[in-house]
Amino acid sequence: PYGGGPGMILMIEPLDLAISELKAKSKDKKIRVILMDAAGKTFRQQEAERLSKFKHLILIAGHYKGIDERIKKYLVDEEISIGDYILTGGEIPAMVVTDAITRLIPGVVGKEESLKKESFSVYDKPENPRLLGFPQYTRPESYKGWKVPKVLLSGNHAEIEKWRKEKATEKTKKLRPDLLK
Repeated sequence: PYGGGPGMILMIEPLDLAISELKAKSKDKKIRVILMDAAGKTFRQQEAERLSKFKHLILIAGHYKGIDERIKKYLVDEEISIGDYILTGGEIPAMVVTDAITRLIPGVVGKEESLKKESFSVYDKPENPRLLGFPQYTRPESYKGWKVPKVLLSGNHAEIEKWRKEKATEKTKKLRPDLLK
């Protein structure tokens, strides 16, 4: 890199050519260019929901020391980080972002209803806080004396829904109180 220093950085020309070619081939101009970067905005479920609305995404996964700053300045629409730590490259963060977005595309997940009441999703109304998921149970009803909560066996859907929301709220308060602010 200019100015010296350790490590290699991705050059601007190959990325500019690749991005330009992809944009030229797209009939739909709704394309978003995203750089995976530890300095970017932290990726959250809301971002996955927003990005799932785009027809095309171009994810740039840096490697080595980084990328030419002009790529950020002139070619990238936004920068995303998956957390406050450093990995060997942007490939794994790009896979995380891809998976989180892809599952929101209609038809990818078997039952779209299952997307509505899971961690970080809007539980019932958009104005309500995003909660962690509620506890799940399978058969048998009792295992080693560990029992499934009676309300889940009651068949009373209103009570089950109330219990699930209470448990999701309790879990969120305990593990991620920041989500309730």
